[in-house]
Amino acid sequence: MVETTIEPLDKTISGLRVSPAQHLHGAFVDAGVTGALGVRVREEQFLTMVGLRVPVGSPDRARLAKILGAELPERCGEVATGHDVVVLWLSPDEFLVISQSVAGSTLVSYLRAGVSEGGAAVVDLSANRTTLRLEGPSARAVLEKGCPLDLHPRAHASGTAVVTNIGRVPVILWKVEADSYRILPRASYADFLGRWLIDAMAEFKVISTSSIRRLGSG
Repeated sequence: MVETTIEPLDKTISGLRVSPAQHLHGAFVDAGVTGALGVRVREEQFLTMVGLRVPVGSPDRARLAKILGAELPERCGEVATGHDVVVLWLSPDEFLVISQSVAGSTLVSYLRAGVSEGGAAVVDLSANRTTLRLEGPSARAVLEKGCPLDLHPRAHASGTAVVTNIGRVPVILWKVEADSYRILPRASYADFLGRWLIDAMAEFKVISTSSIRRLGSG
């Protein structure tokens, strides 16, 4: 009786969800640039994000590694890939577990089963941040307009995630692969950062359009 009452309600609530940058999706499409200088941005909605704190040296780490399917990252920037999850290092005892396929409540239950009372913390942070995906040959050049880090591949390799800021907005910057980044701002900064990225991309749209016109006139 309880299940038949709750299930339709959950589906209704899920259908009403609005992501932090949803109102910018059309502007993201319009701002996209194709070709050799291409760059595009989109929002990856509703990724599951769970904050995990585990003391250094705790035996909980071994239990959590079995649950996650990967050892917890040990150094700044490291990203571990497990069973339907990735784990980002945030500090020696703090991690962010991200999943595209496992619900937040389910992931929290699994992780809590692996920690001892009072020794660790597991919190569903899925509503705390959103994810902006920036891709294309000019993606790094766009980020370099507002990020203080050295983003050259020799210093910022693929598979690295670091805490930094872009356009003065605190973010987690995750280089998924060459020319492809996930940017995780707090939900309240999504509008500002989304518009900042659109503005930073405009230069490449102008250059690309001018190049096409020159080729056409030649």
